Amino acid sequence: MALNLTPNIPDPDGFYDELLAAHDGLTEDESDALNARLILLLANHIGDREVLRTALDAARSGKR
Repeated sequence: MALNLTPNIPDPDGFYDELLAAHDGLTEDESDALNARLILLLANHIGDREVLRTALDAARSGKR
């Protein structure tokens, strides 16, 4: 499996709104913890270490 960097989320603005809403009312620490849990859940869903490594590299370098 290769990392898909092509936009692939139907209604990305709607998803972004949901993501922001999930953080409503949280402290900065709680928001950081939510982000960490979400990352780990999605990483577990992907499950492929090479894809995850590529995603980490892309995120660190600012690629989209």
